[in-house]
Amino acid sequence: MQSRLIILLLLIPIPAYANMVWPALYLETRLFSWWAITIGLIVEYFFVQRLFDIPPVQAVLATIGANFVSAVAGILLIPLSGIAWEIFPGLVFYKVLGMGTFNPITWAATFVLACIVNVLLEGIVYKKGVKLPFLFKSKMFLWFFIANTASVGVAFASLFINPVQM
Repeated sequence: MQSRLIILLLLIPIPAYANMVWPALYLETRLFSWWAITIGLIVEYFFVQRLFDIPPVQAVLATIGANFVSAVAGILLIPLSGIAWEIFPGLVFYKVLGMGTFNPITWAATFVLACIVNVLLEGIVYKKGVKLPFLFKSKMFLWFFIANTASVGVAFASLFINPVQM
């Protein structure tokens, strides 16, 4: 009887409340907006086609595949990178500079970390999944970082134009 009651309670949707938020968690909500996804795919398509020198159809498929993987894995990894920042070095900045979580340094770190997470995930897909010559220790990484600033930048800017309502 108790096990049935527990299962029933698990199936009833109830609102969840978090006691802690951080910039990466806010950014994650906007990375799945249609405008960020669209701009990111368009910009990255041109980088993929140019840097790998591949036909347009192959560039489209590679771009969509890499961004799909980075979106799915990024759901967990981008907020986790934000938590890692909060633990260290964020806490050091907060104590030394007398700031809280939502400060310019943490926002900038969140932006950079989101771009890095995306490039790492997409690079793995390009190299292992699509068999393209993605080089992690090269200018190629920097170029794809720049490409990812388009989608992350649009999502990031939207947080300041239209802040998350709690």
